[in-house]
Amino acid sequence: MSDPQFVFDPSVSSAVLAPNAHATLAPDGVSTEGPLSANLLSQIDRYWAAANYLTVGQIFLQDNPLLREPLRNEHIKPRLLGHWGTSPGLNLLYVHLNRVIAERAANIIYLAGPGHGGPAVVANVYLEGTYTEVYPEVTRDLAGMRRLFRQFSTPGGIPSHVSVPTPGSIHEGGELGYVLVHAFGAAFDNPELIVVAVVGDGEAETAPLEGAWKSTSFLNPARDGAVLPILHLNGYKISGPTVLARADDRDIRRLLGGHGYEVHIVAGDDPKLIHQRLAGVLDQCVDRIRDIQREARALGAANIADRPRWPAIVLRTPKGWGGPSVVDGLPVEGTFRAHQVPLPNARTNAAQLTALEAWLRGYHPEKLFDERGALAGDLTELPPRGDRRMGANPHANGGRILQALDLPDFRAYAIDVPQPAVVRRESTRQLGELLRDVFTRNAANFRLFCPDETNSNRLASVFEVENRCLVGRHLQIDDHVAPDGRVMEVLSEHLCEGWLEGYLLTGRHGLFVTYESFAMVCASMIVQHTKWLQEAKRLSWRAPIASLNILLTSTCWRNDHNGFSHQGPGLIDVMLSKRGTVARIYLPPDANSLLSVADHCLRSSGYVNLIVIDKQPQLQWLSMDAACEHAERGASAWEWASNSGGKEPDIVLACAGDTPTLETVAAAWWLRRLAPELRVRVVNVVDLMAMFAPSIHPHGMADAAFEELFTRDKPVVFAFHGYQYALHQLLHRRPHPGRFHVRGFNEQGTTTTPFDMVVVNQMSRYHLAALAIQFGMPAGERATALLAELNRRIEEAVRYTREHFEDPADIRDWAWSDSA
Repeated sequence: MSDPQFVFDPSVSSAVLAPNAHATLAPDGVSTEGPLSANLLSQIDRYWAAANYLTVGQIFLQDNPLLREPLRNEHIKPRLLGHWGTSPGLNLLYVHLNRVIAERAANIIYLAGPGHGGPAVVANVYLEGTYTEVYPEVTRDLAGMRRLFRQFSTPGGIPSHVSVPTPGSIHEGGELGYVLVHAFGAAFDNPELIVVAVVGDGEAETAPLEGAWKSTSFLNPARDGAVLPILHLNGYKISGPTVLARADDRDIRRLLGGHGYEVHIVAGDDPKLIHQRLAGVLDQCVDRIRDIQREARALGAANIADRPRWPAIVLRTPKGWGGPSVVDGLPVEGTFRAHQVPLPNARTNAAQLTALEAWLRGYHPEKLFDERGALAGDLTELPPRGDRRMGANPHANGGRILQALDLPDFRAYAIDVPQPAVVRRESTRQLGELLRDVFTRNAANFRLFCPDETNSNRLASVFEVENRCLVGRHLQIDDHVAPDGRVMEVLSEHLCEGWLEGYLLTGRHGLFVTYESFAMVCASMIVQHTKWLQEAKRLSWRAPIASLNILLTSTCWRNDHNGFSHQGPGLIDVMLSKRGTVARIYLPPDANSLLSVADHCLRSSGYVNLIVIDKQPQLQWLSMDAACEHAERGASAWEWASNSGGKEPDIVLACAGDTPTLETVAAAWWLRRLAPELRVRVVNVVDLMAMFAPSIHPHGMADAAFEELFTRDKPVVFAFHGYQYALHQLLHRRPHPGRFHVRGFNEQGTTTTPFDMVVVNQMSRYHLAALAIQFGMPAGERATALLAELNRRIEEAVRYTREHFEDPADIRDWAWSDSA
């Protein structure tokens, strides 16, 4: 190759040679010294060729899978979709890891980060036999190979990236940036597992991937497994060079070395040389991992004083290695043009068809597969057996090894609520006490992930039994920081959420807690996980994993002190767009409701459960029995706050969310005093998905139950935690949806007081009472006078906050009473 980026770095060569190294000769007479015998080198090279052949076949062929006849136009798919550029490198690494596993009985899973490298991993799990075990119709013969090719990137088939249907995968490569964080999540509390994370050089440009290198500071070698990152620098992304591929080896070493890695670089374009060098480096890295773990385990997890220098590999090989060198006069191999389909017109262009046939025959498929189309005899000896195969490893199908959480009785943490709206407590603090005991009962099966906000979110009780994890230097002034902690605090929503995904996908449990507005930082990750769960439900062989549980606190309504930047309930909208088979949203109004909902979510599997409640002191509405019944129903009429006496109301005041509940109940209280003749029913919604029609979501209320709560035609004033139009989306199939008048967050906010926040968004108790009068009472002098009185109260409250910098005492300290 003329491109200097693929010149092998001589400084590495001496490091890869083992004492028992074998010496062979490449065809050009160059010595290929390394740990592979001549026979094993030949096997690995031919196995790699078989994987490459199957990869190319998936991209191009719909028939004639082993070229038993000359290649013709009709053998080519009409739509060519797929990515060749990254695939040779993914295949190379897979076959070499097979050798490591087989020789060492190692426990390894393989995470492919480069986008759309699906055909490579599918090819390998097919070669090792896992694919046929999972999909018996894709047999290991000529007919099965034809089916394998025809299903790839075709209607009714499989995607082009390493996706849910791919055995051995816990990482979806469709959206870039998360492979390394998923790998570390998988390694936590998995002491014998090595997670190989292949990082594409395009992916390495993303912010989540850049942040994920820091995960070495949270991996404890005494109790966790290991992550072996392999940064694959093949030079280009879809149409241009990548930053790290253009960096020299010295800068790459400095970059990764600063994150705590011992860097090994393997570079070149001669397969025989690369095989030996890569084999030597892999042996060296696995040896180093075992040495680190052995030394740490002799000390114990609590006594790790320094962060180890974990090995990492940088692999420099050409993009589209082994594919066409030149197409239509333009260079392809080793350039961005190899990224997707190097011969895009192979079906219609005779020259490209000829080039494709030459490319495929260059792998000598007649030597790789027997007459039946099965893998040639000696090549079947190379992969590991049974669950050691990376496609069959139980850790990549985490539900197979999932153990249920040992949960305490959540009722034991209940707040005594002798009557509604009198007791004021921090609801999330009660959850913290529950989580403390969840940690105690589940020492290596549960973790809490939170961006440096565990105390802030009132969950500090967990520190009575656990610490924040940090593997490295500690100071005496540190507060509950230890190398063996299982409270995972790092100021990155991407890392917290991604670690939890990897932890769940390999069969464990956890909770992600963050400020509500900043959950949007990782919203796309949550979306991708819901898609994973949705697709997994269609696959009987994928065992259900524990639900992804998300607690959003420090909500938009009570971030009045932080200001507009901290005010945003957008994740609710994101989750409302997801399929009902996987998405759940809970808005518990108080502590007992939160405990009931949290217990349900921690016991569940296969969902993304979003729980939204604030951390500040708030009125408590329900006894534990009432809270459990309320959560079970999803929505209930609160008769104690209503004055309709069981009769048809004139107006329904509905609410979902803790602050909307406060303002709604206070509005009902005021209406009793200002307009006692107005019959008001108060309805609270805790399970937001209950508002959907049952045809859309399994939690959706039946029409009869919906009408029983909201009537069929009476006006409804609805105070909603999120954006008001999101609730309108839920209601469009309900009777007379135009009668619902929704108030919620409408992007009005600043640094202000709690009551002023609801005022500027027109969701205060006085605004809600005014709407009730407007829509529930006849127009006239009395209604006009009442509206004027409510407007006066709003103006007085705003004037008071501007003068005194706090809310009036009658608002700040309001509680329910039956006296006027």
